[in-house]
Amino acid sequence: MPGPGDGGRERDEVGYGDLFEDGSDDALVGRAGELDRIRAFLASADRGRALLLSGQAGVGKTALLGAVAKAAAASGTRVLHAAGVEFEADVSYSGLNQVLFPLADTFGELRDTHRDALRVALGFGGGPPPDRLVVSSATLMLLRQVSAAEPYLLVVDDLPWIDRASAAVLGFVARRLAGSAVGFLGAMRSGSESFFNGGGIPEYEVPPLDATSSRALLDARFPHLAERVRQRLLVESEGNPLALMELPAVLTGQQRAALENLPAVLPLGGRLQALFVSRVSRLPPAARWLLLLATTDGTGDLGVLRAAAREAGHLTDLDDLAPAERDRLVHVDEGTRRLVFRHPLIRSSVVAASTSAERRAAHRALARVARHPERRAWHLGEASVEPDEEVAALLERAAHRITARGDAVGAVAALIRAADLSPLGADRARRLAEAAYIGADATGELRGASELLDHARRADPDHVGSLHSAAAAVYLVINGDGDIDTAHRLLVGAVESGAHGYDATDHALVDAVHLLVLLCFFSGRAEPWEPLYAAMARLRPEPPTLLSVVAKTFSDPARSGIGALAELESLLGGLPEETDPGRIVRLGTASLYADRLGDVREASWKVVLQGRDGGPVRRHLGALMHLCLDDYLTGRWDECVELAEEGIQLCEDSGYAFFTWYFWYCRAVVAGPRGDSGTADPLTERIVRWATPRGVGAALHYARQVRTVVDLGRGDFESAYRNATAISPAGTFASHVPHALWVAMDLVEAAVRTGRHPEAAAHVAAMREADLAALSPRLALLAGGAEALCAADHAEAARLFERALALPGVERLPFDRARVRLAYGERLRRARATTEARGPLSEAYETFTLLGARPWAERASKELRATGWAAPGTAVDGKALTPQEREIAHLAASGLSNKQIAERLYLSHRTVGAHLYQIFPKLGIGSRAALRDALAALEE
Repeated sequence: MPGPGDGGRERDEVGYGDLFEDGSDDALVGRAGELDRIRAFLASADRGRALLLSGQAGVGKTALLGAVAKAAAASGTRVLHAAGVEFEADVSYSGLNQVLFPLADTFGELRDTHRDALRVALGFGGGPPPDRLVVSSATLMLLRQVSAAEPYLLVVDDLPWIDRASAAVLGFVARRLAGSAVGFLGAMRSGSESFFNGGGIPEYEVPPLDATSSRALLDARFPHLAERVRQRLLVESEGNPLALMELPAVLTGQQRAALENLPAVLPLGGRLQALFVSRVSRLPPAARWLLLLATTDGTGDLGVLRAAAREAGHLTDLDDLAPAERDRLVHVDEGTRRLVFRHPLIRSSVVAASTSAERRAAHRALARVARHPERRAWHLGEASVEPDEEVAALLERAAHRITARGDAVGAVAALIRAADLSPLGADRARRLAEAAYIGADATGELRGASELLDHARRADPDHVGSLHSAAAAVYLVINGDGDIDTAHRLLVGAVESGAHGYDATDHALVDAVHLLVLLCFFSGRAEPWEPLYAAMARLRPEPPTLLSVVAKTFSDPARSGIGALAELESLLGGLPEETDPGRIVRLGTASLYADRLGDVREASWKVVLQGRDGGPVRRHLGALMHLCLDDYLTGRWDECVELAEEGIQLCEDSGYAFFTWYFWYCRAVVAGPRGDSGTADPLTERIVRWATPRGVGAALHYARQVRTVVDLGRGDFESAYRNATAISPAGTFASHVPHALWVAMDLVEAAVRTGRHPEAAAHVAAMREADLAALSPRLALLAGGAEALCAADHAEAARLFERALALPGVERLPFDRARVRLAYGERLRRARATTEARGPLSEAYETFTLLGARPWAERASKELRATGWAAPGTAVDGKALTPQEREIAHLAASGLSNKQIAERLYLSHRTVGAHLYQIFPKLGIGSRAALRDALAALEE
């Protein structure tokens, strides 16, 4: 293994295969294609082939050479090895000595001239220096002779470091192997010069690993990396296998777990330093200075580099970059006129090759020419070594702007640096507390937030009751074993005792009140909302619009939601330009019970995709929740389940244990209508057991709503009534229980079917009094359906059903609309209007079947049979499936998720879901669980 003393020899260590003890080719993660290509070339029919491997340092050329050599030896080929070494580069024929030393006993089989030339050249005998052409011919003749008995493979690594004499001989031989049983395989770094370039020898450039293989290699060695750290390493390594193994090894345990921020430029391990740092260190001082400026700046702007170089008083010009360009460390993008590093590791090498004083000087120079206030603040922060309140304040303001852009990680880093530079303990504590809050509220760094709070307390013990400290502590309480009431008291106390003066522009106060809204909602009771309303009333000059809307639509929408709709619509109109993930999630929260989640869908997907790329975990979870709920309402049930699984895993990985109940609910709310009691019942029971001791009343309401729908689907109307009225009594909407809106029609249907007609009528009256129909099209549909269920006159009932089903926007609510159609058809059949009943019943049956809502489809089918009309075709007909549908069906039956099927067939998971949506009714089934039997029936 080369070290710094090797003079920067750039050999790709075979060692990235040392992950696997057996040393098999499986060690070369993601290299099956490259191995097959190389082996096929060397084993081609005419034999005697030569191939050059090129690629960036660390890409795995040496590992490929080793794997091919091992496979060749196992197949009966004798392998001769050599590798260039920098300190032997001036020793003539040292490389050829490595290749031919194992064949020394066979030199006597050559003619005297050739034998003597080889012996002298390789140092086995004395005499005048032989002619190089004679040595070349002797080597070729020797290899042809020995290969007559068995095939040979010459494997030569680091060709540029092979001495010139050996390189000339080996290049001569490699071009003249045709017709022999000798193969030649060499490796060199891309862009390097040797006797082998341009001589007609085929060259194959080894590419970096693809994204999937990079992740597999990283996970094999470092399986417990935090996702945000894993994403950063994948970006920095750019598929370089050595970097994937070395970069994590240099990080601390805290950094690997995302409990401590990663540095702007990642440090290098020993092997990476040997590969890259020496190249930077050999550059002239002017070139190194410009590269340090470019690394520190990060933009590659040539104008900034020129200005910063002059500002620092260095007599350098951009022409001084030429040595770095020639060594392929950087290049200038002619289109953008920016300096581009050919690999991120070169930036790390530049930092490793510099001193701390040089780095601070670079930051100072860049700060003086920075036009952007955030960049200026950051450079000043990095250049400072003593506390400086002016710089700390600049960094704090920059952190607030960074937060608004959605970069929570960057904001935390800026605040921590601002705290480091704060002369006063109070300022240090305040900034650390805010960093802790952002870490807990957005990035998923709960343990890191706890440590920051400890540092804040030590910096200023009196700061413990600050709003950001309290808000961060709330996340730690609820994600531990604490209960909602404790968290609520903690935050209310901080709000009521704070020195903020209820200034509505105080972002710490606004953040705290937003969090208080969530705590009040989680409680599922009216009492916790009182201190929140008191705080809202004291905000001056007035509460921010989004806070005001959330406090109305998410608290008690039956009473206050309609009054906030105009403001909500205005806020939703600005979503396409919104960049703050936190604000997007809060808009989703405001939209939930106003049934506007569809308007937030595109923005929520942006947050999810950002989260999957290492963005803020808490925001990722919030957006997933809203997408799941919208998926349920709009019939994207398979996607709802997939995203819920993602949310459960994310909660487990990030430590946000509290929010897991949301995703249990999202799985259950789909499993229940589909008749999957084996999933729905344990999940709702789990929610109840978890939520009860913690006082999370909202979770209990959600679980009861699932049970209500399950009971209605299987015709247990008595149980459905008990569960629905446990959420809100008949005839009223319980104060500050917004989920009561979701069971409004459920309660009425259960009451009607159990003979509780006064209770049903009272609840319809309550719906009318609250004017739920004005809150959203969905609630208008449910209110209309409930009113129709209670109508005494059949003609009036039909009119009400028709009016509800004709409402604009209800077509995107397949399950709710199908339920109203089912109720309509049932009412018509009981009025003996059997012919008229078939239409809504058939439509309901078809929708339930497509959704996989088996119990509901059976209810509709039973009603259809009672009208004398058979349910739509349920016979299995394999001819109805297209070839692609058959393939998708078989993959789904094998247990693969839509996402896994999509990856295998190069489709989007939505396309897969659409196909399954068509496959189920063709096979006469209602769920994935029935696929295996249905497909088996096709084969009979």
